[in-house]
Amino acid sequence: MSLPVIRLRPREDRRLRAGHLWVFSNEIDCDTTPLTAFTPGDAVQIESAHGRCLGVGYVNPRSLISVRIVSANPHAVIGRDLLVARLQEALAWRERLYTAPFYRLAFGEADGLPGLVVDRYGDALVAQFTTAGMERLKTDVIEALDQVVRPTSILVRNDTASRALEGLPSYVEAALGEPPAEVTVVEGDCRFRVALGVGQKTGWFYDQRPNRTRLLPYVAHARVLDLFSYVGGFGIQAAAHGADHATLVDASDRALSYARGNAADNGVAAQIATVHGDVFEVLRELRAAGERFDVVVVDPPALIKRRKDYEAGLGAYQRLNEAALAVLGAEGVLLSASCSYHLERHTLARVVAQAATRLRRAIQFADEGGQGPDHPIHPAIPETAYLKAFVARSLSVL
Repeated sequence: MSLPVIRLRPREDRRLRAGHLWVFSNEIDCDTTPLTAFTPGDAVQIESAHGRCLGVGYVNPRSLISVRIVSANPHAVIGRDLLVARLQEALAWRERLYTAPFYRLAFGEADGLPGLVVDRYGDALVAQFTTAGMERLKTDVIEALDQVVRPTSILVRNDTASRALEGLPSYVEAALGEPPAEVTVVEGDCRFRVALGVGQKTGWFYDQRPNRTRLLPYVAHARVLDLFSYVGGFGIQAAAHGADHATLVDASDRALSYARGNAADNGVAAQIATVHGDVFEVLRELRAAGERFDVVVVDPPALIKRRKDYEAGLGAYQRLNEAALAVLGAEGVLLSASCSYHLERHTLARVVAQAATRLRRAIQFADEGGQGPDHPIHPAIPETAYLKAFVARSLSVL
């Protein structure tokens, strides 16, 4: 069965021919193929202005990203069989990477599944559908996940803010079995209990796994400050690997309650303190009190969610890193991270360097990292490379 066509304006096919999977509304020839003829989630064939087929995907006339390409094969059928094949390939990669079933199983466009994110917690899966096209395929997705993974439960966390941009409602539901209220994540030598239905994102931040490991060589006998700690991923692992003490700071009392439980579960409760409050205010209080730490972790939520928020968000990153460096002791180590795609890697490095200059502190960059390999990067879609982290060492002499 042939699909209805979306035709592009002249010279608007270059990015797609290079491998990108998004079509923006202003790239479409709406005189020839009006978007008003489609409903959100309709399957379509995308053509260049000269009639060359560029692939098949799905459309949402209500979104700035009007079309997302699912396959370059003009004969591909967007349905259960294709989803099974993509998920099998994604699972095989994760099983090569990890010995335990705790990882991001599907990462949207990078895994050929635009609009779908799936995290695995042993036998429990948590899925997010962030586009109208993937929402239309939800039944097929759940059946494909059941076939490929055989989980005992699937929880759908469709409460992410990005759904509003697609005109989609917010909800959380059990799609298979009875999802547990909480699960235990195994990472390295530590175990972390997290809430699935009410925790941040899908419950755990797998993307920071390599950076949590990256921090460990610096924590022996250290006083650690873990900012935006959530349930303690950085701070508790630091305590378990030789830190004398770790202070965890977060605005969520629920997250800190889990952090205290996780500290106890890992035998480091005596080395952990939690502080409930706004991180900027807590940093001001720590500086005023003359507190100093050997290791400071800065891992905020995205402070630049949209391009129009760039200047305000950049200022927030600057203030945050300067405040963090102000409580870093001599020869201390700062790990500064950003999950804001719009903040480029080199800009984060400059933010940290300029913060040090304003404080008359000398630093050197010792290491840098990004998201884990279960969050693969699509080479033609820079938006999939969003996480960056720098390890900076404070020097005692300018």
